[in-house]
Amino acid sequence: MCLDVDDTLVDYSTSSRAALASMVGNADAWSLWQRITDDHVTRQLAGELQYESMRNIRTQAFFAALGEELTLDEATRRELSRQEVLSAGWCLFPDVIPMLDWLRATGLPIAAISNASGRHQRVKIAQLGLSSYFDAVLIAGEVGCAKPDRVIFHTACLALGVPPGDTVHVGDRLHADAIGARDAGMHGVWINRTGPSGGTLPAGLSSITGLAELPELLVCELSAANA
Repeated sequence: MCLDVDDTLVDYSTSSRAALASMVGNADAWSLWQRITDDHVTRQLAGELQYESMRNIRTQAFFAALGEELTLDEATRRELSRQEVLSAGWCLFPDVIPMLDWLRATGLPIAAISNASGRHQRVKIAQLGLSSYFDAVLIAGEVGCAKPDRVIFHTACLALGVPPGDTVHVGDRLHADAIGARDAGMHGVWINRTGPSGGTLPAGLSSITGLAELPELLVCELSAANA
């Protein structure tokens, strides 16, 4: 069993929006922030940027896009303040611990697969009391590739000692998580906490709106599919 972390287990978007608002006064530039963050994380994973400096450079680029040129020192100061608000706001969705307890009771090995960077994500996992639930933690910044690259999925399966065809991955990003897992030979499950999208789900995927639905999916639908 593999699980994404941010916005699957951890309500990351809410805390990140609040942290952004603390830095700029509002969260109106959320989409811009996400685009610039994705670009800089991609560059960091490619080895163009060091993790220790990436977030500060990202924040400098964000303010430049808003028309404010900051020195790197000033961008670093603002980023550190943002990070304090961010980490103070981390929390789990209410359905996470009951689902993890159920998975543990079944004896299924569990891995976390995250596209975040190492130290930051491991601190979050530990701070929120999740470490004891995972038999393996795969983080893009440490593995050297990110979802939807099948390498990170296969690395997780290898760590769990379970073949991809017998492994389920659940995540909130349709393409990076569910489709990426499916294309890696796993069972991809898209968790869409905003509710049914109304569109047609891509072939070979399952969808849930919360983790409370996962046990029934595993026991009924996926077990039947493998029978």
